[in-house]
Amino acid sequence: MKKIIFFAVIALATAFSASAQQYKVITSVESIVPNGLGRSRIINALEDKDYKEFTSVQTEDDNTRNKSKRGEIRVKNFEETKLLNFYNVGGIRFQNIAANDAMITSMINDMVSNGWELAFVLSGVESEGGKGDGQGIFITRYIFKK
Repeated sequence: MKKIIFFAVIALATAFSASAQQYKVITSVESIVPNGLGRSRIINALEDKDYKEFTSVQTEDDNTRNKSKRGEIRVKNFEETKLLNFYNVGGIRFQNIAANDAMITSMINDMVSNGWELAFVLSGVESEGGKGDGQGIFITRYIFKK
């Protein structure tokens, strides 16, 4: 009887630990600024933040505001991996795109080899807004889980 209870407790503990999940977001920012003037990077935060510390509740009766400073939100410990810009003086540079793909693939493979699973990929573009804008980025968020 003691063995049955022991194995039941172990099985229950395993079930609870298996359901706990951890997520990690890594972001790539690739410049689409003409003439290769932008900066492109893979960014990986090396510290955690609790969003609750910077969240306030807004109601009709009570405007309770979180008094934290913006500087407290900033992450100062992060990895920054250089990528190449999509454009150079001659226009779009396909070799740079291939090089960035190789770097991002290496990052994904490293995360997977460290026990992470690529769960989601989200991307967006803020491109040039018209004559004289000259701004733009292609941002991708890689969401891993374990």
